[in-house]
Amino acid sequence: MARVKRYGVAASGQWTDEEEGRRRLPSGEVHAWEPGRNETVCGLSLSRSQLVRFPHVDWPDTFPESGGAADRVQRQCPRCASVAGRRGPDARPRWHRTRPRP
Repeated sequence: MARVKRYGVAASGQWTDEEEGRRRLPSGEVHAWEPGRNETVCGLSLSRSQLVRFPHVDWPDTFPESGGAADRVQRQCPRCASVAGRRGPDARPRWHRTRPRP
């Protein structure tokens, strides 16, 4: 059985939600990030790109229809969304090799 990867969020900005007890949330452009790595799923270096890590926010929470941490998210990286998963009517199915060569 394949293990499902959980992705955190790395974002270009942050804001503090006073209603939920001063919780840090992402803003601006968001990328999928695998905790324990120093780069995003699309290959951007976290330190060189000056991205802020949010290990407590899951990637699906950044979608507008989730109602989670997506209040101030302006853009999701399309490369990260293709790897980490995307929901909605405009989402294409994830790439899957059906008949690999021998």
